[in-house]
Amino acid sequence: MENLDLSQHICYSFYQVNRLFNQFYTKNLQEFDLTYTQYLSLVILWKTSPITLINLGKELELSSNTLTPLLKRLENKGYIHRYKSKNDKRQLYIKLTQQGKELENILRSKLFACFKEIENLNPESTKSFVKSNKELAITIKKYLDNTEV
Repeated sequence: MENLDLSQHICYSFYQVNRLFNQFYTKNLQEFDLTYTQYLSLVILWKTSPITLINLGKELELSSNTLTPLLKRLENKGYIHRYKSKNDKRQLYIKLTQQGKELENILRSKLFACFKEIENLNPESTKSFVKSNKELAITIKKYLDNTEV
């Protein structure tokens, strides 16, 4: 690395954006009493419900121990229902309640309106950012998988 100026480091750039996204979601999810991770869990459930705890954990890259308290809070708010499989009592399923399903349109509208206020964040540039991030994540993951720690 030639330039030691912090603002020129890619890791710092991602760090800044990550912090700002956390602030953005904290601000916009506050009225729904949701954390960012709870929101991400709901996004997955809006696509796939019911889903097993194990598969939800894989999607979010979180352990069951981390997800359990988060899901309990979502259940207490009435957004999800957790239940055991009739065939395998070890298997825990999570499904959306009607209230959880209705929340999807409300949150999508709210967040879409907020994103519209952010200059230059149109659907095309968003897709480009996501594509670049995925490519970078794949590259870093390959490096980590091939490097001894």
